[in-house]
Amino acid sequence: MKISNSIKARLGQRVRSLRLQANLSQEAFAEKCGLDRTYLSGVERGVRNPTLEVLYIIAVGLHIDLVTLFAFEDDAQAADQ
Repeated sequence: MKISNSIKARLGQRVRSLRLQANLSQEAFAEKCGLDRTYLSGVERGVRNPTLEVLYIIAVGLHIDLVTLFAFEDDAQAADQ
């Protein structure tokens, strides 16, 4: 389960990073997506395991495709620069 927890944490960090780049609060983003703010918070903290449907909703809310949502290396490269 370590791999599962790690991917959830990386996904959560990615969602948070993209949300902040879009200048959206958790509350505003959750409302835009039709999700509960506490659920979105759980996704961002890596404690929730969102379904593919929820991931799609998040991607649409960020105006990106699913491939971009999972481009974790972009975050690592940006942190190095």
